[in-house]
Amino acid sequence: MAIGLAITSESVLQNGRVTLFVVLSCMMAAMGGVIFGYDIGISGGVTSMEPFLKKFFHKVYHKMKEDTKISNYCKFDSEPLTSFTSSLYVAGLVTSPFASYITRAFGRKPSIVAGGAAFLAGTAFGGAAFNLYMLIVGRLLLGVGVGFANQAVPLYLSEMAPPQIRGAINNGFQFSIGIGALSANLINYGTEKIEGGWGWRVSLAMAAVPASVLTLGAVFLPETPNSLIQRSHDHQKAKLMLQRIRGTEDVQAELDELTKAISNSKTTEQPFKIILKKRYRPQLVMSIAIPFFQQVTGINVIAFYAPLLFRTIGLGESASLLSAVMTGIVGTVSTFISMLIVDKLGRRTLFIVGGIQMLVSQCIVGGIMAAHLEDHGGLSRGYAYIVLVMICIYVAGFGWSWGPLGWLVPSEIFPLEIRSAGQSITVAVSFLFTFIVAQTFLSMLCHFKSGIFFFFGGWVVVMTMFVYYFLPETKNVPLEQMEKVWQEHWFWKSTVVEMSDDGDKGGI
Repeated sequence: MAIGLAITSESVLQNGRVTLFVVLSCMMAAMGGVIFGYDIGISGGVTSMEPFLKKFFHKVYHKMKEDTKISNYCKFDSEPLTSFTSSLYVAGLVTSPFASYITRAFGRKPSIVAGGAAFLAGTAFGGAAFNLYMLIVGRLLLGVGVGFANQAVPLYLSEMAPPQIRGAINNGFQFSIGIGALSANLINYGTEKIEGGWGWRVSLAMAAVPASVLTLGAVFLPETPNSLIQRSHDHQKAKLMLQRIRGTEDVQAELDELTKAISNSKTTEQPFKIILKKRYRPQLVMSIAIPFFQQVTGINVIAFYAPLLFRTIGLGESASLLSAVMTGIVGTVSTFISMLIVDKLGRRTLFIVGGIQMLVSQCIVGGIMAAHLEDHGGLSRGYAYIVLVMICIYVAGFGWSWGPLGWLVPSEIFPLEIRSAGQSITVAVSFLFTFIVAQTFLSMLCHFKSGIFFFFGGWVVVMTMFVYYFLPETKNVPLEQMEKVWQEHWFWKSTVVEMSDDGDKGGI
């Protein structure tokens, strides 16, 4: 193998128990996912509230309430409105490389603390906003927090978890995102009923609750053994931490593997350069392809704009927010199911089954809207309910496949020497295409109309085929032995050049 890892560590880790210490640490770290999900869900809700639109986006409010000539598909097409939603991801994209450096040089814990602090600042600006500029500054600060959290939290979870339950632990990040989005939808549904038109302020300001928990809790988080060895070479401290999180004193084999992995990484100071080497080509491809495909499923169309989409098909303001709550519940439950089965069924099976489920539901929704939703008027109640059910089925498919696995697989496939760089690329690509989808969807809905669902459905076909042919199974494989899955894969084995104990034979 490329870094000469001993097979014995797998049995050692299998004998270790899941300790309360690991569970509590991972729950605290996953709070970063709660804030991310809350920020995603809250924006879709407040942008459908009439007092919010009237104060910050008056043209959209006018088109929705008074202009009967505007097509159903175009009522919410507004550059400032999409900028409010997508500005968070611009900030996350710009922050990601800096967050990668902090995570690698100072550890996973400081990045999580920095993310929580930025979340708190963004929440203050958003809740107190009195003009559009202040509102967007708040979103930008939230984006900085998301950049740090999404960089550090998935790595933290993967490095803390025993390999036999790494999928379940890491999927806790996506589950936390679902909890955050569902909480946002419930709060939006409640605050929309507040008299005086200031309910949106409560919705935006409530993000301070999970942000405070994350910021304060992260101060007490332990650093991962991987990071301790990589940064300070404190083997004794790393060993004590391993013993604590594995629940056994017999951790020497795993410690030796971590040490050897780092000693064989002769150029760890330039992770963005060495990830371009030929032997890391599979990981580089996946760090780009998986987050790209995750975004072109179209899920953020639902996450960002579900209430607006439901209003497009003829539901009222309150009914639209309640429908968003329903999809949030479905997404959260399905992600929890994924946590229970991902380490049994495997990553590839869930990817493929979820892809087929999403494709079928998207085609049905697109077909109903093409046949029954004109430029004016809405769907009949029966067809509106069918669309809602199909969207729930779509969200469930995403919830146990591309949602959690889009974060899990990239976080577990990188060798330690390129782990922070690989995660940074994954986060940056995710933010880039999240921004593109968020910025263009309302305009695409206006021009493509019902065809928007077939557009995203086409991408689901491509990504499902990609997984089938090019993604190896990674369940139950220890992080430091992950390179063998590429060496045994029918396609990648011709690309990967094994590294002997003497050095890397692969070029760029």
